[in-house]
Amino acid sequence: MKIRATLASLSVVALTLTACSDDGGSADQAEGDGSVDFVTIAAGGTSGPYYQIGASMSQVLADALGADSSVQASGASVENIELLTSGRAEVAFVMGDATRQALEGTGPFEGKEALSELQAITALYPNYVQIITTAGSGIESVSDLEGRSVGVGDQNSGVELNAQMILEAHDMSYDDIDEDFLSYADAIDQMKNGQIEAAFVTSGLPNSSVMDLATTEDVIVVPVEGEGMDALQEQYPFFDAEVIPGGTYDQDEDVQTAAITNQLLVSPDLSEDQVYEITKAIFENIETIQNSHNAAKLITLDSVEEGLATDLHPGAVRYFDEVNGS
Repeated sequence: MKIRATLASLSVVALTLTACSDDGGSADQAEGDGSVDFVTIAAGGTSGPYYQIGASMSQVLADALGADSSVQASGASVENIELLTSGRAEVAFVMGDATRQALEGTGPFEGKEALSELQAITALYPNYVQIITTAGSGIESVSDLEGRSVGVGDQNSGVELNAQMILEAHDMSYDDIDEDFLSYADAIDQMKNGQIEAAFVTSGLPNSSVMDLATTEDVIVVPVEGEGMDALQEQYPFFDAEVIPGGTYDQDEDVQTAAITNQLLVSPDLSEDQVYEITKAIFENIETIQNSHNAAKLITLDSVEEGLATDLHPGAVRYFDEVNGS
C-alpha cells in the first residue's frame, strides 16, 4: 500500500483527548499510554448511512477498546468538521469536497483559518449525488428543477454543498428554484405530502429514506451527465462520474451521476497511539461494520487511500504499515 503521509514527515500531536460528556462538557483521555476512554463519532441524520455505519463503529470501539463510545446525529460534513476541530468529537464522517474546502479555507470555510491539521483514518466509500423525484412531477433533468420546490439538504451540510455545485454546473442557482433545507427523512416526508417536488440526497447506496419512498411512489433518479457533468468536473475535479445501478430504487435502468468519496477524519487532539488503537479496532472488526449498511462493504484495507482528500494520520499509517509488513 502506498501511504502518502509518513511518520517522518508528520509531528506527533498532543496526548490529551477532549471529548463530549453527557452534559456537553469535556472529559480527558488518559495520557501517554494510548488508552481511549471516550469516543464521540460525528455522523449525520439518523436515516442516513453515516449514522447507521457510525452506530456500528461506535459499538465496535466500545467492545474492542472498552471506551465510552457514542454516535452523534448532526447536519453532516460541515458541522462534523466543526465538532471535530472544537473538541466535541473524536471521529467524524465527512465528504471529500468539504474536507478539501476546510483544508483550503474555501466555500463554507472561507474567511476562517485553513484547517490544515485535518487528517484521516481512512477513505470510506463513494457518496452518490441522487436527485430524487417522482414520476408525477415531470422532472427528468437538472434544468427541469427550475421553478420547482427542491430539498437541498440540511443547511451547510455536504448535501447542500453538492446541490449548489450541481446547480452551478448547470448555470443555475437558488434563484432558479424554491430551495428548502431538509434532512433526507424530512425531504422524503415532504415529497410524500406534496410539499416539495424533488430532493438532493447525497449518500451511499441505497438510501433508506429513498427506499421508503419507493414503496409508495414511482421514484425517478434525475441524471447528472453530459455538459453539466463535464462542467462540474472541470470546476470541482474531486467529483467522479458514477452509475446508480438499475433496480436500486426499483428504477429500470442505470442512472449516470456524480460521486465523491467520504472520509473518516480524526480529531487533532488525539495522539498517535490513540489513533493507532482506533484504526486497529475498526479494521480488525471490519466485517461487523460492513454488515451495518451496503455502502460499508466498500470500506476495506485495499481502499484506504482511494479518493482520500487529506493525509492519513500517523497512527493510521503505523497500523497500515504493520498489517502490510512495511
